[in-house]
Amino acid sequence: MKRVVARLQIAVAILLVALVAGCGSEKQQGPPKPDLKIAMIAKSSSNPVFVSARAGAEAAAREMRQRTGAVIEIVWLTPETEDGAVQAQRIAQAVSEGANAVLISCSDAAKVTPAIDDAVAKGVPVMTFDSDAPQSKRFAFLGVDDVKAGQNVMEELASHIGDAGNIAILAGNQNAPNLQKRVEGVKEAAKAHPKIKIVGTFYHVETPQDATAEVLRVQKANPQIKGWAMVGGWPLFTDTLLTALDPAKIKIVAVDALPSQLAYVQKGLAPVLLAQTTYDWGHESVRNIFDKVRLKKNVPDKIGMDLFRVTSENLGTWARQLKRWGFTDVPEQYLALP
Repeated sequence: MKRVVARLQIAVAILLVALVAGCGSEKQQGPPKPDLKIAMIAKSSSNPVFVSARAGAEAAAREMRQRTGAVIEIVWLTPETEDGAVQAQRIAQAVSEGANAVLISCSDAAKVTPAIDDAVAKGVPVMTFDSDAPQSKRFAFLGVDDVKAGQNVMEELASHIGDAGNIAILAGNQNAPNLQKRVEGVKEAAKAHPKIKIVGTFYHVETPQDATAEVLRVQKANPQIKGWAMVGGWPLFTDTLLTALDPAKIKIVAVDALPSQLAYVQKGLAPVLLAQTTYDWGHESVRNIFDKVRLKKNVPDKIGMDLFRVTSENLGTWARQLKRWGFTDVPEQYLALP
């Protein structure tokens, strides 16, 4: 009997060891190790256009896993507010933490170029989107033709203010290469409209509140302004200007058309918004990084994107596109429009 009990005790002990070992192995498994780790560094996490870019990147990662089985991890290393020096630090952080690639929208090309080149020298390829660092060793840039975008803003604005009068340019971060080019485009196109006078180019911190405050300050100081050429739609993320500016006297044409900005189109204060497909900043960039890094394919140095012209006539179409991209704050009244 004693032998039977002893054998039973030994069997139970072996079983317990096996169970403990099994539990331990389950704990060690955790999430699958990524096949491709991409550090995404946009300009600021407080800007909704970059939040949508992140959503696009994460969606592409899921789609690529379903299609190829590859696990892609998007590591969001975007600073809360714009700062080129912080972006440079985040690039170095990405390299030290084992990223396989970096995707960045550059706040200040001069400040991030050395960090980009250092990452590439250490074997970590870098791709830019929205705002380029053209003198760096990044392998590709995805975005609109910024000079052309600025020209389009000017031409649209001219047509809505009777091709005459004083206008102002709202320009965001003075050091952002993409915005500099858009301002250049606005000024270049304005030369063809001799009755239009640009009273100034106004820079600001790229938050809705700071942008709105700058518009109100400039408008108060220059009440003769009848048009705003906005190379980014920062102040349209709040509804302040909807009541502060009279659409019968002032018109806005801006780049970007996200859900909270659509009210400006409906009211007529911004009869045209030139939308960047910001979701695709992330979605298409991740696809191209996968092709470059995993599949060893050649990727074009510049990958162009077209602006989508949003007006009252196609507001419903654009709103539904935003909804399909995963935006949860698209007002229902716009979704119901034809």
